[in-house]
Amino acid sequence: MAAPNVIQALRARLGAPYTVRWLALYVAARLTAWAIAFALTAWSGIDQVDAVLLLYGPLSTAVLAASPALRRSPVAWAIDVTATLALVVDSGDWRSPYYLLWLVALALPAAYLPLRHAAWLALGAPVAFLFVAIWGGPAPGHLAVSSTETLAIHLSLPTLLVGGLAYVCDTLRRLSEERSQRERLAIEAERRRIAWELHDSAKQRLHAAHLLVSSLSGRVGEPLERVVARATVELESAASDMDSSLAELRSPLEGRRLDEALRERAGELSAADEHPTITVTGRAPVLPPLIAAHVYRIGSEAITNALRHADAETIAVDIHADAHRLRLRIADDGRGLPAERRPGANGLFAIESRAATIGATVTFSAADGERGTAIELLVPLHQNGAPT
Repeated sequence: MAAPNVIQALRARLGAPYTVRWLALYVAARLTAWAIAFALTAWSGIDQVDAVLLLYGPLSTAVLAASPALRRSPVAWAIDVTATLALVVDSGDWRSPYYLLWLVALALPAAYLPLRHAAWLALGAPVAFLFVAIWGGPAPGHLAVSSTETLAIHLSLPTLLVGGLAYVCDTLRRLSEERSQRERLAIEAERRRIAWELHDSAKQRLHAAHLLVSSLSGRVGEPLERVVARATVELESAASDMDSSLAELRSPLEGRRLDEALRERAGELSAADEHPTITVTGRAPVLPPLIAAHVYRIGSEAITNALRHADAETIAVDIHADAHRLRLRIADDGRGLPAERRPGANGLFAIESRAATIGATVTFSAADGERGTAIELLVPLHQNGAPT
């Protein structure tokens, strides 16, 4: 049972792509290491074999820079580390010009492996290099050492690099998790506070008003009887809406992904409103609780507005995310937006306010150019998939 857990942990750890700055630093380090190897090799003369070997540095760097999948692949790490270590062996001396390139190749697994797995890499890397120093030197089977201190430095650097980088990345990951946890707890606490206030004050007053209005039924004349009946229906609808809002305040996502929560909400609204067609397509990345909650509220509010105010029969919700942004688009075939926003249109204002809270932009337009409404929300993301 341990192996599947390790694999799942690795996949979760490796799922985050690189930030632009980190990738630029990594590419610069690889190219610098290659440039040093090129200069040292050129100093003693470059033959045809050296020319072929030297091509590995820029070519491998270009491939890794262009392919996020390879940068996240443990197989690619193993190939790269083995290939650079083979360059050290081929150079015929453990004090190889390619040593720095091998060190840089260790940076990828060091940064993205869990700390306990990176610790094994920190121990195994110097052992592998010691093997190369003993059996891969100018005289196989003999350790040609001109300076014990030099060998000690060569053996300690991979341990220091891998251990230090892994520790820093693990610390950053834990800080990010703690921040997300604090955000989630703060949201839940505020949600409970609002729910209690609504339940203990506004909801009770609403029920009292409903009882007072209901008591007038049958006691007033015919012209006012219709007004009383209409007021009773409106108060019942308001109470129902408040109950729904209270339920959402208590548990908006419940640990689900954004797309899963929106699909469930779409199903609930479809069943409660004469079966309109509501489709939710796409998959959302894992988002911090604060961001996910606001995006969910925006999507839910947009769907509700389309049903209540636009008499929409078909609503399409599309979710798309890349390395730069998350896009949520809700399009319907209803009456469309009015020429002027009506007074008290709190739904659209709430959408705009929530979007501004998370640094997102929202646009309202006609769904097909003439009729219907399309609401598009763009949430900027860092290169690692986390919201700004």
